[in-house]
Amino acid sequence: MTNQIIQPDGWAPAKGYANGVLAPDGTLYIGGQIGWGADQVFQSHDFIGQMEQALRNIVAVVEKAGGRTEDITRLTWFVIDKTEYLQRQREVGEVYRRVLGRHFPAMSMLVVAGLIEDDALLEIEATAHIPHNR
Repeated sequence: MTNQIIQPDGWAPAKGYANGVLAPDGTLYIGGQIGWGADQVFQSHDFIGQMEQALRNIVAVVEKAGGRTEDITRLTWFVIDKTEYLQRQREVGEVYRRVLGRHFPAMSMLVVAGLIEDDALLEIEATAHIPHNR
């Protein structure tokens, strides 16, 4: 068996990377997702709006691979503004629970100087494990 590229239906093609790669053992590696939609256009220039979209993008990749939110095992967050993240913790929690429920995988948070897409305020990458018996 070989790795399978995962691309949600209706998404603009990824250029130079894959949105998701499903390994034969069921491990799903999800490339860093930012706050733009399927058409690679930002609908929000606000941290919380972009965070919600990035999480929804992760869920879309997981579901396309045949998984569920509960299959997500790791999230790595890259944010450019630590202060905004900390000041908006309540909103972060509300949006997180709205998208991912009360599922809390292993997480890391890194503060970075910038992201490749100038309008991106954060990027989140993920790992999931999709059971074969579904």
